[in-house]
Amino acid sequence: MIADALNYFYEIFSSNMMNIPLIAPIVDYLMKIPLINILVALILWKPFFAVIIMPGLGVLPLYLLYIVWYERKLTARIQWRVGPLEVARPIRGAIQALADGIRYFFQEAIVHREAHRPYFVQLPILAFIPVLLPIMFIPAGSAVGIYTPYAIQLTVTFIALIPITIVAIGWASNSRFAYIGSVREAFMYFAYEVPFIIAVISMIFLYGSGDAYVAVEKQSAIPGALLNPIAFIVYLIAMLMATSRLPFEIPEADQEIAFGPFVEYSGILFGLVMVLAYEKLYIMTLLFTILFLGGWSGIYCPLLGDLNGPLWMFIKTIVVISILVIVRSIYARYRLDQALRIGWTSMLALSIVALVVGGALGVWLS
Repeated sequence: MIADALNYFYEIFSSNMMNIPLIAPIVDYLMKIPLINILVALILWKPFFAVIIMPGLGVLPLYLLYIVWYERKLTARIQWRVGPLEVARPIRGAIQALADGIRYFFQEAIVHREAHRPYFVQLPILAFIPVLLPIMFIPAGSAVGIYTPYAIQLTVTFIALIPITIVAIGWASNSRFAYIGSVREAFMYFAYEVPFIIAVISMIFLYGSGDAYVAVEKQSAIPGALLNPIAFIVYLIAMLMATSRLPFEIPEADQEIAFGPFVEYSGILFGLVMVLAYEKLYIMTLLFTILFLGGWSGIYCPLLGDLNGPLWMFIKTIVVISILVIVRSIYARYRLDQALRIGWTSMLALSIVALVVGGALGVWLS
């Protein structure tokens, strides 16, 4: 009975494995070993590989380690400072984020008496559901967790749910400072969400489909950033606003309201809410790469085989995020009224123009 079940799963996994010629001899050897072959087939099974390894949960910790260190180091250099250095000095403090994570894990998570305790503890964990679920639907070449022709729409839907959890976190804190941060988050949410969704819809009109594979195929000659540069700009600004990146770090303005909705959090709970913005940035950049930068398309290396797609997808995503980090050190933070004015005037107008351009190009290209 157990042997039949193992054989059944082995056939499913092995029928849809990643083909990577570079490690093919090792894989062929391991596939001859009982039980080990099932594990190898599972790891290289395309849905599992996409969701758990690349561009999914496996590379997420590596991305977090890199981007937190890079952001601090780059900002310090621009401001003529050294930045993280003492943790692993020979490698210039490159594992500072890991040290911070360990510190948060072992710190006491304090729940103050005025907080709505069950929600205060549960919401930072529940907030990861809309952040991580899009990974299941975002493809990277032949690797995809769950294929659907509505992958773009589903990703946008999950992204739109993230601010709701952030506002709920501020409410659960039952603190005036957290409340102010939550209100700011709600205002910002309405300001960027409409232009952001319109910009995405304009690209769906342009490609004639919400299928990520169709979007990448339509960019084989010209990337989406050149096909509809207005939508490209709107999405870029909306991404900064959605992830509270400077100059739109208004909900978590530390000089004014001390980290906004998350001001009452400490220990591992604070560590969880701190990385929410970084993970949201990662998901939005993955979608940005598919819509405007040709997704997983790139120079094909025969030795990498099916790994080419996920690797190009990850490289493009990291490059875009690294460029966005520079904005933190260049611009001062906007006031809330300035950010709202940008969202409801220029960004909204540009997104409508992008929608018209996308619709016209979609009709013309079809």
